[in-house]
Amino acid sequence: MTNHDVPQGGFAEAGADLELVGLTKRFPGFTAVEGLDLTIPAGSFFALLGPSGCGKTTTLRLIAGLEEPTAGRILIGGKDVTTTKAYQRPVNTVFQSYALFPHMSILDNVAFGLKRRAIKNAENLAHEALRLVELDHVGGRKPTQLSGGQQQRVALARAIVNRPALLLLDEPLGALDLKLRRQMQIELKDIQSDVGLTFLHVTHDQEEAMTMADTVAVMNKGRIEQMGPPQELYELPRTSFVAKFLGQSNLFSGEVTSVSRTAMVIDASGTKIEVPLARAQRHTGHVTVGVRPEKVSLHVAAPEASAGRNVMGPGRITDVSFSGVSTQYEVTMPVFGALTVFAQNTSISSMHRDGDEVWLSWAVDHAFGLADDTDGASPRFDADFDTSMIAVQSRKNLEAELEGA
Repeated sequence: MTNHDVPQGGFAEAGADLELVGLTKRFPGFTAVEGLDLTIPAGSFFALLGPSGCGKTTTLRLIAGLEEPTAGRILIGGKDVTTTKAYQRPVNTVFQSYALFPHMSILDNVAFGLKRRAIKNAENLAHEALRLVELDHVGGRKPTQLSGGQQQRVALARAIVNRPALLLLDEPLGALDLKLRRQMQIELKDIQSDVGLTFLHVTHDQEEAMTMADTVAVMNKGRIEQMGPPQELYELPRTSFVAKFLGQSNLFSGEVTSVSRTAMVIDASGTKIEVPLARAQRHTGHVTVGVRPEKVSLHVAAPEASAGRNVMGPGRITDVSFSGVSTQYEVTMPVFGALTVFAQNTSISSMHRDGDEVWLSWAVDHAFGLADDTDGASPRFDADFDTSMIAVQSRKNLEAELEGA
């Protein structure tokens, strides 16, 4: 389906699948995206997650047709659109800046693209899109009369009304406050389920990606480090980057000293840590293992050794951060340095204090083993540019060329 083929009724049109084959984008002096292979099934909510400069926004711009790839192919619904102009692709984008026309009413904003293509029932379709985002009652107002969250939903309605095969979301909730952002996360997921389109959401917000997406791909230095359901990525990270970027992790390195039928034991600077084989990427040599902070328990005395539980200590609490629903403790160990523990606030009287001596323990089944060392490999690219930095660099290069001429 193209942007020119707008059905006469209903939003439950299935989106198209997206396939990236060896997608590469090089700028002068650095590579933003390197040999990216990715398939997103039709009708899914997919999140591309990563820090600034990882290449996620460049990937989105390549898919939208706003950048030309250096190598590779882009297929939407099985059709190669690599050399197709942006306006000819069955794609719409919702940006962080909503870019609504301030002089037009909300209804006219949503119907604008349809009217330009001379769609006869443009206003009816616009009303339908506004009803989907529960804003049909404000169709006569101007954008400045709406809140940020309402403007975000109008921008979404304007994109959906065109029935794109693929909807690209570029940090669309970044300008909203925390409470509204969480509300919109749920609403966006509900809307995606209702319209049945393929959503590709680009974000650096881990919670946002895990809340909304069916599948999350964690991107680092132009490549995908790991991809899968949110729970799988969180509970079983494969690399130290994923373990530290997607939430927080306590990581330890050591030699594997024994392996049984179900578990392995590593010696981390004299402390024995057991990890299930099914939750470890490597089972021999020098490995890195970890545990999430909320899986760790604090003890005021050394707990008795027991099967199925790792014990570490003593250490000393060096920082306490109260966040309402939980308390974050920083526990400094003589060998391992600062470790993090999250404790649910079930009782204010049971809180530990700064300076307390404590021991840590966690269930063996909660530990995981990584495919790399904590230090990781050397960076693939020296530069760390996001799209805005690319634009600045391009302008500087052009100015330098003009001065040279």
